[in-house]
Amino acid sequence: QVQLVESGGGLVQPGGSLRLSCVASGYIFRIYAMGWYRQAPGKQRELVASINSRASTSYADSVKGRFTISRDNAKDTVYLQMNSLKSEDTAVYYCNYDPPLEYWGQGTQVTVSS
Repeated sequence: QVQLVESGGGLVQPGGSLRLSCVASGYIFRIYAMGWYRQAPGKQRELVASINSRASTSYADSVKGRFTISRDNAKDTVYLQMNSLKSEDTAVYYCNYDPPLEYWGQGTQVTVSS
């Protein structure tokens, strides 16, 4: 059974940093591309970062240079290091496979505010 459990969100001031984690189970983690997605209030969910099985990464233009996605296949975990956070980064952040499954975890709230 697939499970995706995100953690690490919180309230941070503009310019601050957070590191999100996601433990995935139910598939052979290391052979699949993983992504971090976010959904802000009133907006559609969007893919912000992706990492494939060879650890090649890609980013949305809005986060390029500020966010870093990484993975630890031994722990079935994908991370998102977020630096220089802006108010527009406020959203619920989810991890999923890339492309995503129909199943989504509970997500983790990131709020950037002074």
